[in-house]
Amino acid sequence: MTRLLALDCSAGACSVAVSDAGGVLAAAGTAMNRGHAEALMPMVERVMAEAGLGWDRLDAVAATVGPGSFTGVRIGLAAARGIALAAALPTVPVTTLEAVAEAAGAGTAPLLVVLDTKRSDLYGQWFGAGGDALDGPRVATAAALLAARPAGAEGCRLAGDAAPGLLKAAGDAGLDPRLVAGFGPDARAVAAVALRRLASGGAAPLTPLYLRAPDVTPPTAAR
Repeated sequence: MTRLLALDCSAGACSVAVSDAGGVLAAAGTAMNRGHAEALMPMVERVMAEAGLGWDRLDAVAATVGPGSFTGVRIGLAAARGIALAAALPTVPVTTLEAVAEAAGAGTAPLLVVLDTKRSDLYGQWFGAGGDALDGPRVATAAALLAARPAGAEGCRLAGDAAPGLLKAAGDAGLDPRLVAGFGPDARAVAAVALRRLASGGAAPLTPLYLRAPDVTPPTAAR
């Protein structure tokens, strides 16, 4: 049975899970805006011990690749790549938006996942009622994301840490919104997506998905 270690540091939390086809074997997580680098590896060690597994009992490592916090994404990917390299394991990338959609589950209406960018726009993506992606991840204003609703949709579900702030705007847009949950990505959902992806041959390098340039860039060389 495939066993997979999943990590997430992409937003305002740090979480780790070990899962297989039967479900979550062990998991831990804590909300935090800073300190992911110090918290992650001790959390990994605790979860692996709780699952009763050594590194040789894992079959793959998954991590959220973004969009999200530049620093958090880098920390999670560096840790996942290091573990995978040391244990000679394949890696499975999962976006933060996919992870939130997984946790939200299937429903009777399309799902808009929205995450806070700490700016005036949002990270967002539309998913069908069954959880299939209807478009790609993007950074846009709330109005633009709502305007991209699936054709013919009269209702919608909202999920993600920015979802509560979109209720009024979605209602004004005639979408009859329902809040599924106001949460960010979690390693348990990352593991669920990654296990399905791995079963269909979806192992791939962990490449960050930032969607925008960083706020701070290196200075240009003097001429």
